[in-house]
Amino acid sequence: MSSVALGPAEIRDLAELLDLQPTKKLGQNFVIDPNTVRRIVASAGVQAGETVVEVGPGLGSLTLAILEAGASVVAVEIDNRLAAQLPITVNERLPGAELTVITRDALAVTELPGEPSVFVANLPYNVSVPVLLHFLEHFPSIDRGLVMVQAEVGERVAAGPGSKVYGAPSVKAAWYGEFSTAGKVSRQVFWPVPNVDSILVRFERRDPPGTEDERRATFALVDAAFQQRRKMLRQALAPVLGDSAAASARLEAAGLAPTSRGEELTVADFLAIARA
Repeated sequence: MSSVALGPAEIRDLAELLDLQPTKKLGQNFVIDPNTVRRIVASAGVQAGETVVEVGPGLGSLTLAILEAGASVVAVEIDNRLAAQLPITVNERLPGAELTVITRDALAVTELPGEPSVFVANLPYNVSVPVLLHFLEHFPSIDRGLVMVQAEVGERVAAGPGSKVYGAPSVKAAWYGEFSTAGKVSRQVFWPVPNVDSILVRFERRDPPGTEDERRATFALVDAAFQQRRKMLRQALAPVLGDSAAASARLEAAGLAPTSRGEELTVADFLAIARA
């Protein structure tokens, strides 16, 4: 283990220095295993010279691993104490590394310095999907990434049509690119130890299938379809499209059976309904 990495002792020392009690509200579970953060950086394919955006850097374990790979990091951190400490920690362990810290709620960030091409994060469980979709929507320069999220959430995001866990997050993620799971992560690598398992989810962006207006219309249909996922689409989409007769007509125009259900449809199918 190189002296750059933060191990369990260093993480606890930093927490003590900042008088920090990790909070459930902010989903703070800090990675204390250097091998895990290196695995994340390797799986994300981070290259020297790239700009990586990291959300929720916390005490800096993953940040240091990304910087150690020769990339520059734009870190978005909502907690003032953590945001203030991060440059100090980085400067002590990797002097000269390129780090920019933005102290804001990730969901309020709509501008970033530089053109980050990679998104890497250990995302808080409670906001992981909204944060991921927000960054894909607002930063087209991000062409790939890797996130560590709650296993159940990650499996949902990467699921394909027909799967039991396929839902609104799966369809919305598919608008932006290809998502796949990239291995489980033991809960023992975190402090405090969470009561759920984690998983890595990798993505590669591809061109969106439609315009921004079409995306909004498609996402509204997706939300309606999965709010009542047991219902046939002619009923589930009735509130958005007028009534069940109008929904049936629209589904048939899109080449889809009015009796089908949301979990059977791809993002292209939902877009076809929006266009019909």
